[in-house]
Amino acid sequence: MDSALSPDRFIAPTVTETAKIVVAGAFGVGKTTFVGSVSEVAPVRMEETITQASAVVDDLARTPNKSTTTVGVDFGRIHLGDALVLYLFGTPGQVRFRFLWQELIIGALGALVLVDPRDLDASHEILGLLEENGVPYAVAVNQFDGAPHHPLEEIHEALALEGHTPLTVCDARERASCMRALIQLTEYLARLAHPLEPRP
Repeated sequence: MDSALSPDRFIAPTVTETAKIVVAGAFGVGKTTFVGSVSEVAPVRMEETITQASAVVDDLARTPNKSTTTVGVDFGRIHLGDALVLYLFGTPGQVRFRFLWQELIIGALGALVLVDPRDLDASHEILGLLEENGVPYAVAVNQFDGAPHHPLEEIHEALALEGHTPLTVCDARERASCMRALIQLTEYLARLAHPLEPRP
């Protein structure tokens, strides 16, 4: 019944492909903001207030105003063109929630890893987890206000990325730059799925 479809539940009839994408990254890197910026439906968020107990174990040095944290998963949905819908699953960043990863990455076509230019080292464990589980990924540097602007070549080297791994800059608060990062990821995943035949 068409009348039962709300704008938040509508999938275009032209859609022929859907994909699960994991939005990963270290604690406080902007995953929840990213999903909220691009989702065309009200994002599902599983957040809790940061308590004094969690403040002891979670590094709030770079995000002193952060008052909530993801304790489950963020979820959003976005059409890319007429035929493709992405379902976005944002992971919690804290190490103590790593046990959720094995469930979240099941069926994922790929991952977008957000990194903080103020603490690139915090991303190594996340990248390692994805590689260990065979999940292809692209990387987006979330350019926080006042954060250093490192050349992408230096970030690529600092993160020890493979030469073909896409790397871009985004602002998790701005939908357009988030969309560019997702498009770059999906184009990369398409190339992996349909590699060019070698020329004779």
